[in-house]
Amino acid sequence: MKIARFSRIGFILAAAGSAVGLGNIWKFPYIAGEYGGGAFVLVYLATVLLIGFSIMIAEMLIGYLGRRDTVTSFEVLAPKNKHLWRLGGFQGLAGLFIMIFYSVVIGWIFNYIVTSLFSLPADVQEAEATFTTMLHSDFLTQFFYHTLAFIGITYVLNRGIKGGIEKLNLILMPMLMLILAGMFIYATTLGAFSQAVEFMFAPDWSKIDSEAFVTAVGHAFFTLSLGMGAIMTYAASLEKDSNLVKAAFWVVFLDTAIAIVAGLMLFTFLYQYGSGPAKGPGLVFISLPAAFYEMGILGNIFAVLFFLALAFAGLTSSVSLVEPMVQYFIDRFGWSRLRAALTMGTFFWFLGIFAILSNIDGAKEYLTWGGKNFFDWVDYVTAAIMLPLGGLIMAVFVGFVIPRSEVEKVMRPQLGWAYDAWYFSLRYITPVAMFVVMLSLMGVL
Repeated sequence: MKIARFSRIGFILAAAGSAVGLGNIWKFPYIAGEYGGGAFVLVYLATVLLIGFSIMIAEMLIGYLGRRDTVTSFEVLAPKNKHLWRLGGFQGLAGLFIMIFYSVVIGWIFNYIVTSLFSLPADVQEAEATFTTMLHSDFLTQFFYHTLAFIGITYVLNRGIKGGIEKLNLILMPMLMLILAGMFIYATTLGAFSQAVEFMFAPDWSKIDSEAFVTAVGHAFFTLSLGMGAIMTYAASLEKDSNLVKAAFWVVFLDTAIAIVAGLMLFTFLYQYGSGPAKGPGLVFISLPAAFYEMGILGNIFAVLFFLALAFAGLTSSVSLVEPMVQYFIDRFGWSRLRAALTMGTFFWFLGIFAILSNIDGAKEYLTWGGKNFFDWVDYVTAAIMLPLGGLIMAVFVGFVIPRSEVEKVMRPQLGWAYDAWYFSLRYITPVAMFVVMLSLMGVL
């Protein structure tokens, strides 16, 4: 089945929407906080530039040359052993598995949009109690908002490339950037902004160890949506004369800029109204609401706007996580888009219920193995194994399997003098780096 084509701006916004998700606004600031701020930020930026950008171009190239779903693209581009290389296309399953917990987190955000309208916790202790009660006791609230996320995401997927995914990103991405820009401008007027800048950019190298480097690489893959087939699927919808390098640059630039802006904004609010950068995932759901409370009525407005921005980021990236497998069933089995979208949506919705239950008192005991509950296991397997493995497969496939002449014909005119360095890195540096990262995240190294 012929894939509908993105407009050029539609592709950049859709790919950026895929990359700009909860990883930028929720995960990046608290990881930066855990590893001392500035030093980790510099390591992360270097990782994005040297590895993330290189892999993104490779992933775009596979989709651009294959012009089909991820599985078929690997199959048609492999000169031999097609039956084996098509397995590389099933990296789209990573996105579907991520959605099992991602949809639950989006549900939390929906809940916080509503509660922020009426009340904010007066201090960190109250905020922690509120979040803990929701997480461990309130199954029905989580189930309701998780289902709401499933309905919205499935609706957009059913509308297709042009009428659904592109339109969603043309609306939500500018709104996301407008909200963050407004809150960031306000943050620059506060006295604590200089503290946030120092924390984010003054490196404390004593906080950096091998674990920090591995975390930076792993997070770069998560936040850039690499190794899950999303960028590849979107690139299959590019026009033939598209410039992959420019598109990749804008996606990486927007993704990284939003992560930095979000970090500076959040840390400014925390220094000004809270106790400084909190550690762990509670930064957004515990520490930040308490800081917003200190602003008075302005805090309610900012809280609603912030969680709206977070919801927009989550939704734009969610459709990209599911689309690779939707397109696979359309291409390979001739399914209607409605059937494919409903089937994939039902998959992550149903398993998402178990992700919720794995945190609920009285049920979590039955959904916990090896020190991790079901929610954490899905997060671990996708981040530690599936995404790095997807990146490793793409680097090897472009560097050694696709005929060099085909790669050079497309990429040398676009990369110019940097082509040889990019191709060398893709063949000999990136695969080793991804293999080491995967072993480290799995705890082997």
